[in-house]
Amino acid sequence: MKDIHIYLSYPFVRYAIVVGILIALCSSLLGVILVLKRFSFIGDGLSHVAFGAVAVSTVFNLTDNMVLVLPVTIIAAILLLKGGSNGKIKGDASITMMSVGAMAFGYLVMNVFSSGSNLAGDVCTTLFGSTSILTLTKEKVILCVILSIFVISAFVLFYNKIFAVTFDENFANATGIDTQKYNLLIAIIIAIIVVLAMNLVGSLLISALVVFPALASMCVFKSFLSVTVSSAIFSVVCTALGLFISILGGSPVGATIVCIDIFAFFIFYLIGKTGH
Repeated sequence: MKDIHIYLSYPFVRYAIVVGILIALCSSLLGVILVLKRFSFIGDGLSHVAFGAVAVSTVFNLTDNMVLVLPVTIIAAILLLKGGSNGKIKGDASITMMSVGAMAFGYLVMNVFSSGSNLAGDVCTTLFGSTSILTLTKEKVILCVILSIFVISAFVLFYNKIFAVTFDENFANATGIDTQKYNLLIAIIIAIIVVLAMNLVGSLLISALVVFPALASMCVFKSFLSVTVSSAIFSVVCTALGLFISILGGSPVGATIVCIDIFAFFIFYLIGKTGH
């Protein structure tokens, strides 16, 4: 306890905990929607797009890579959701193409144009979120809080509409709900969470942060509301625990959080099995 108290006296640790919990909460809300809409893999695809955008912003020495990464990821999310339902290249195929292409492009750009001497370290940090969560500036924390408030507010305000679009888009359309508008909102929320989560777990582990809380909660609970609430609690507790273990033990932040998510998922899975 004494060690924890000492670490909490450092601003960068408090920043990491605040941002980590906010990202975990937002990711859990998104995860329920994506799992039910069978778009679980979209987080992974968009994280690779964000990786490509980060690589370009690094080459151009942008002081705030959010200026490029966030708009690019939002556009990619909109294209994936629209293309997945209307285009000739459907669902997982379009996600895979964009994911692999963006990852390859990003790594190529970093190799050819990077002026830094530690290319492997830069790539590792971007992919796995090694220490970036512990080097957040006050400005980035404020931006994260603003974006998180937007995501949570949008989810709460449009809960009924998002619920309808998630469960049966055709029926929602027939009842007069503008499904295109709410799918656009979902796409923007996805992109924001992916960009924020890169600081916490890196681009390769984002899907775990999004999917595990929702899947674990679905093992135990059945209603949309109870799954959403359980998913939020699951994600926040696992992330906070992972952050504390990482800070105290010196383990990689993203990998630690994901491993705790996996362990907790199996506990929920066993509870669900024994409960039936």
